Amino acid sequence: MTPSKRSQETTASDESSPKKLNTNFTKEDIEQFFNGQIWKSEFQNEIQKQVKESSPYKWGTIKNLMDDTLLRQVRKEVLSEIAFTKKETDIYKVYQSGDLANLSGLDWNDLSRLPSLYKLRAAIYSQEFRDVVSKITGCGKLSGVKTDMSVNTYTKGCHLLTHDDVIGSRRVSFILYLPDPDKVWKAQYGGALRLFPSVVPNVPHTDFECKLVPQFNQIAFFTVQPGLSFHDVEEVREEKHRLSIQGWFHIPQPGEDGFVEGEQEKTEALSTLQQLQSKELQEFDFPKSIRNEINLLELKTIESCEQLTEREIEYLKSFINPTYLNLTHIKQLCEFFGNESLVELKDFFNEDYASILKELLRDVEINTETPKNSLEVSHPWKIAVPPHKQRFMYIDGTSHHGLTKDEIKFINEVGPQEQPNFTLLQKSSNLNPADSKLVEICEFLKSVAFKKWLKFITGLIPASEQILARRFRPGQDFILATTTDVDADGNDYEEDVLLEATLNLTPTAATGSKPSSWESGEFGGYELCMAQTTPDGDEEDDPAIYRSSKDNEEDSVLYTSQCKWNSLTLMARDSSILKFVKYVSINAKGSRWDISCQWNIKADKEQEEEEETKEEQ
Repeated sequence: MTPSKRSQETTASDESSPKKLNTNFTKEDIEQFFNGQIWKSEFQNEIQKQVKESSPYKWGTIKNLMDDTLLRQVRKEVLSEIAFTKKETDIYKVYQSGDLANLSGLDWNDLSRLPSLYKLRAAIYSQEFRDVVSKITGCGKLSGVKTDMSVNTYTKGCHLLTHDDVIGSRRVSFILYLPDPDKVWKAQYGGALRLFPSVVPNVPHTDFECKLVPQFNQIAFFTVQPGLSFHDVEEVREEKHRLSIQGWFHIPQPGEDGFVEGEQEKTEALSTLQQLQSKELQEFDFPKSIRNEINLLELKTIESCEQLTEREIEYLKSFINPTYLNLTHIKQLCEFFGNESLVELKDFFNEDYASILKELLRDVEINTETPKNSLEVSHPWKIAVPPHKQRFMYIDGTSHHGLTKDEIKFINEVGPQEQPNFTLLQKSSNLNPADSKLVEICEFLKSVAFKKWLKFITGLIPASEQILARRFRPGQDFILATTTDVDADGNDYEEDVLLEATLNLTPTAATGSKPSSWESGEFGGYELCMAQTTPDGDEEDDPAIYRSSKDNEEDSVLYTSQCKWNSLTLMARDSSILKFVKYVSINAKGSRWDISCQWNIKADKEQEEEEETKEEQ
C-alpha cells in the first residue's frame, strides 16, 4: 500500500503513535449524513404505520435514506479499496468483505482510504438512528457497542436461500443497497429480497409472499423474529453487481440502556439450527425420511440368491446396459465398491431404453411450462418442503396432497398412512409419457431382480427402501446439507450406514449436446459430499463452506457429481458425511432430473452371533 501524502508528513513521534481519523461526530454531523426526511416525526410515523401493517411479518423499507453525495463516495471507496472473498456453501454463493465492525481500530493509513465508509458506519450505529429504528420497528432498545456489518456483492449466479437470520443476539436485520446510482436496477436482473410466510412457526411456506427489487440508497429492514422472519435473496441473473451493506442491530449488551439479564441466552435458544433439529417440526417435512421395510420373504430371497437366473437376466437386460450384467465385470465392480464405498456406472441404461427416455424428458423441457410455485405442481408430482431445508419436485408413489397446516395434520395424524406403490400409480393414473417412464424406472428399482443385482454389485443386502423420482428446476430447487438418518424407521440395521443410489438423468448434460456448463459447476445442480468440520479458533466461517478464495479450498470435499446423463452412482454413507444438491441456477439450460434411492442394509453379524451363542452353550 502506498502511504498517503499526509502520512508521509508525520513526525517521528507521530509514527510511534498512528494518527486516528476524527471519530467524534456531533449530533449535527450524524443528522447531515442522512436524508433530512428521516428526522421528521411525520415521516417516522408513516414508516411505523407501514411496518405495523406489513406482511408476512414486520418489515419495512426507506428510499433515499442517506445523503446522496456521501453514499456515492461510500460506493467508490468500496469498489476501489475493499477486497471481496468468494464464499459458497449449500445455502449461498456471494462475494463478501470482512466484518466492518473493526474500522475503529484501524490506523490512519487504513482509514484515510475509507473515510466515507467510516462515516456511514458511525451514522448507522449512532444513538440518533438507533432511536429511529427502535421507534419504527417497535423492537425495543438496540446496542451501540455491538456492531455487525459487512459489504456483499452479488454478481451473476450469486444467491442466498431461505433462512430467518436468528443467530445470537441479533434484533434487527438491515440491507442498504448500493447498485449503480445512475441506473435503475430492473426486476429481471434478479437479486430481489423475498419474504416468506410461515405455515406454522419455524416452518416457512415454499412460496414467497412479496419481494423488494433493490435500488441505490434504499434500505430494507425487519425485526429478527425466531421462526417467522424467513427470507432469501433471489439469484442475480445478469452480468451486474448488486452491491449492498448487510448488517444487524443487536440487543443491548451489559452496561447499556435496555440490557436485560438472560435475554441473549433466551434468544440463542430459538436459533434456526436448534429448530431445524426439532423432532416436533419434522411432521412438516416432505418427503419423509422413511424407508419402507422389504418383506421377510423377499429379503430371504435376496439374501439366499447366489446367482441371477436367466429370467432375471432377461428382465434386467430390458433396462440395464449388458456390460453391467457380465459376471467378470460385476466381480470387478464389487471389489472396487468394497474398497472405495463408491462406484459410478456410466451409460447405465441400455442404448434403446436411454434413447427413448432422453427424448421424452427433452420434450417436457421444451414443450411443457415448468411449474414456478407449489400451486402449479400437480399429480403425480409433489413439492419438497420446507424451503429452509429443501425444494424440488418429486414422485414417491403416493397421492398428491396440499401443504397447509390442516392438510399436513390430516395426512400425519388422521388420514390413511399410504404406502408407496408405483405399479398402482402407473395403472391408475393418466400419466404423460415422460412421467410414465419415470414411474416405470421406479418400479424397476423396487424389483426383486434389481435388488439381487444390487447385492452382487455392492456386497450389501438391502433391508428397507425409499425411491424418489426428482426434478430440480432452474432458479428454484436445491437440498441443503444433511446427514444420514439410519434410525428414521425405528429399526436396528447394520452400523450407521445407508446404501444410496443416484441415477442422474439430466438430458441437457447428455453427450453430444452443446458444451455443457453443467460440467463446470457454475449452473449448480451438482451432488456434493463433504466431511463435517469444525472451524478453527475464533473463525466464524460457516462449516458448510466448501468453495472460497482460500488456499485450502475444497479440503473437506469427499465427492462431487456434476449433472450427468444416464449415470448411476452407488455410495455407502455414514452419519459423518454431509450431502446436498446445490441450487440450480436460473441460467441452467434445463432441470436436473434424477432418481434417488436409499436402502438400510441388513446386518451380516446375525449369523456370526448365532454361531457364537451356540458355541457358548
